[in-house]
Amino acid sequence: MTTTAPDTAAAPDTTAAPDTAATSDTAATSDTATDPAVVFDRLRRHLSPKLALTGGFAGRGAVEAAGEGCRVTLSDGRTALDFGSYAVTLLGHRHPAVTAAVRAQLDTMPTATRSLANPVTAEAAARLSGYLGDVLPKVYFGLNGADVVEVAVKLARLATGRPRVLAVRGGFHGKSQGALALTHSPLYRRGLLGCEVDVVHVDAEDPAAVGRETAGGRVAAVVLEPVQGENGALPLPVGVLRQWCEDAARHGAFVIADEIQCGLRRCGERSVALADGLPVDAVLLGKPLGGGVVPLSALLCSERLYAPLAADPFLHSATFGGHPLSCAAVPAALDAIEELADHGRELAAQLDAALTGLHERHPDVVRAVPGRGLLRGLDCASPQAAGAMVLELAAAGLLVSPCLSRPTTVRLLPPLIGTAAELAEATAILDAALTATGRTLRTGGTG
Repeated sequence: MTTTAPDTAAAPDTTAAPDTAATSDTAATSDTATDPAVVFDRLRRHLSPKLALTGGFAGRGAVEAAGEGCRVTLSDGRTALDFGSYAVTLLGHRHPAVTAAVRAQLDTMPTATRSLANPVTAEAAARLSGYLGDVLPKVYFGLNGADVVEVAVKLARLATGRPRVLAVRGGFHGKSQGALALTHSPLYRRGLLGCEVDVVHVDAEDPAAVGRETAGGRVAAVVLEPVQGENGALPLPVGVLRQWCEDAARHGAFVIADEIQCGLRRCGERSVALADGLPVDAVLLGKPLGGGVVPLSALLCSERLYAPLAADPFLHSATFGGHPLSCAAVPAALDAIEELADHGRELAAQLDAALTGLHERHPDVVRAVPGRGLLRGLDCASPQAAGAMVLELAAAGLLVSPCLSRPTTVRLLPPLIGTAAELAEATAILDAALTATGRTLRTGGTG
């Protein structure tokens, strides 16, 4: 990280009373919008004190101010490599082609009447279907991953008339009520009496699990992530998934591949499931689909799964579904992703070699380096070690993501636009952080 602030910069005091004279929302101007004191006070008062605390430690008292390519500039002038951002910035920050497309749409018609047909939404749907080889011709647009998880499950239940859905242990599909039922970790259901969807979670090591569950004729769909991002960047066994697809089809259940995190070349392929030869009925895309500029997600599916929505297009709708400002990003984002696909494979090979070396040098801290392509993990000796790593890396100039379902793992999500030099810089930061974490573990300070 380029350091222009002292290393001893402290996290903001989250217990202090707000200075209303200095931080009043009505008094603040654009000059104070990125003032850390203003930002952290607003976070404490209007969002959560814990967000202020964690953000303060990660930024050493500074806040994010600007993004360009692989780097984020902080309010104190330091910069950090962004290998996190929940997998959104596959094309980095403010990719010029995507920002130009969105800006042009902003200057013409950023929203839709919902009464007239919108050509931007229609083009985005056609481009997406073609991008996956037109094998899944129907498209529904949402704004985030949970949106399209919800509609996919809803359509499967309506199309089959069946109540039950199968999901996979360790999977993560969102936190809205229906999607939350599919998410395996009970952590996010704490305090809730239940979710409306009848869900059974199956083990990815059990090839016969879907056959057993679907044999009774009550299962509408199987929802799976080919690579479980929040479960430690864990690829599921392709042989098991292929058997599940066959068993589901034999018993009339749909197979929905949630590739919101692993698709769009993040793991090397346009669609991991389709590239692995899995005969899925739907692929869910999101996160980088808006080019890292606008929020967008999409369900691509078969005619049969989409049938209820084809019969009644208002059966499931949302005010901002297919929003033209977001859909304008799709052609530019897909073109940019494809232009970088070969470079992404080279970068993934370099990343694999770097992580293997780190594993060998720090076996006391790193237990494994799972993942595929540019979705990788560092599985640490303990949740405490992983948590300390995330903060230490951020302070040193490398932003990564924790894994919500596997707290021992730190997730690395480098952009396609990354260079060999930037990857070497990230590796050096990781090496130093692992050395410090190992020293702490040996002295009993963590774990």
